Amino acid sequence: MQQLNEREGIEGRAFTVTGGLGFVGSVLCLALVRRGARSVRSLDLRSSSSWSDDLQTAGVRCIQGDVSNKKDVERAVGGVDCVFHLASYGMSGKEMIQTQLIDKINIGGTCNVIDACFVKGISRLVYVSTYNVVFGGKEIVNGNEFLPYFPIEDHVDSYGRSKSVAEQLVLKSNGRQLKDDKGRMLYTCAVRPAAIYGPGEERHLPRILSLAKRDLLFFKIGKEDVKTDWVYVDNLVLALIQASMGLLDDIPDRKGQRPVASGQAYFISDGSPINTFDSLIIPLVRSLSYGLPKYTLGVKDALRLSDFFFVLYIMLFPWLNRPWLPQPLLLPAEVYKVGVTHYFSYVKAKDELGYVPMVSPQDGLAATISYWQKRKMRELDNPPLYLVLLIVLGMTLLCCVTYLPPYGPLKYVLAVGLFFFRSQWGLHVLFVSSVIAHVAEALYAWNIAKRVDSANSKGWFWQTLLVGYPSLRLLKRRQTKQVN
Repeated sequence: MQQLNEREGIEGRAFTVTGGLGFVGSVLCLALVRRGARSVRSLDLRSSSSWSDDLQTAGVRCIQGDVSNKKDVERAVGGVDCVFHLASYGMSGKEMIQTQLIDKINIGGTCNVIDACFVKGISRLVYVSTYNVVFGGKEIVNGNEFLPYFPIEDHVDSYGRSKSVAEQLVLKSNGRQLKDDKGRMLYTCAVRPAAIYGPGEERHLPRILSLAKRDLLFFKIGKEDVKTDWVYVDNLVLALIQASMGLLDDIPDRKGQRPVASGQAYFISDGSPINTFDSLIIPLVRSLSYGLPKYTLGVKDALRLSDFFFVLYIMLFPWLNRPWLPQPLLLPAEVYKVGVTHYFSYVKAKDELGYVPMVSPQDGLAATISYWQKRKMRELDNPPLYLVLLIVLGMTLLCCVTYLPPYGPLKYVLAVGLFFFRSQWGLHVLFVSSVIAHVAEALYAWNIAKRVDSANSKGWFWQTLLVGYPSLRLLKRRQTKQVN
């Protein structure tokens, strides 16, 4: 195990982090600054993110660029000592359907990063990979780095396949002589993190919690004894920094030897396999007072459901990037991630890099829950989706039968209305009364929200105008909590 201080290979050095405006990338950039890095650059396709202000305050140089563009990459890495390659695409949701773009960024972008390191004389490259390079739906218990790559042709998603190809390209580039006429080598390694969580995570938990918020998180997946790994973001960042130290070739007691991490891959986790639903999702959902899943779906049934959504979204491919198209409920690779046991040992990272998780799963979950509770207080509370649809549909039909001629299906709706209200005049009075009630409730909600949640007062007004009392009730509940 290498014995280095926490600033070794960082203090006074320059770094580039691809994907630096993302969740892990931003935490990594800030950690490098804290450890004394002379210069930290972020290369990201986005011009800004929720972490931009913190990065700029810390002195991180944010460069907007595309890793699939070789010139952008060379511009971002020129003159640095080490590159952390985090940028990727297709991890979850609609992104998983876009195979061509996934390959362009994950494989083509990685090739550009490798070539830029070679051309610009950068001797250290740390690649952020994934468990999926060896996992493809078959149970793995306490796996290690001796496991072979999962067959490329058998991957159920383009993300896992592309990351496997990219990792192999990175590791095969280890020991390549740099194009700087100094005889130096490019040393590379790959860090394979478990599913990542923590305050600000933007891939998995927001999708799950958005469903729970609308009472659409109907079911759990897999048996109760299924175990999978997770890794808290600070633990992953620690491992990445230690991996970069493991690529140093100027350590006094290792002169003439290759760096300990050169050409190596490392599994990184919290070291405590858990059932994703019982130990992470349900405690988080319960802490936010959202609806809990009431049913359990077996892996085979979940795969059938995910296949349906996969085919559906393939058919909707031309509109995948449209904001009105929601995320798919479930896709095949996601079923395997939560429904099939797979966890790995981090012993190799401990022995060679000195990695030991510094944040426990309990503390990590507590920090994540605290973040989401604070975030919830900054957002609107929404009524269940079925209730919203029911109210909107009811008001629409009532308006139609009141003011439009009874053609087609409307004549049946009108017949039902007349059965209860006996006359067209009764339906007219009902509709006008309902509209007046919605307007009055919306104005009342706006008045309360200006005191209780001023940042979202307009949102409360429009939501209450649309659905009426169910929205007002949620606002009154928030008011009561603040008073108490």
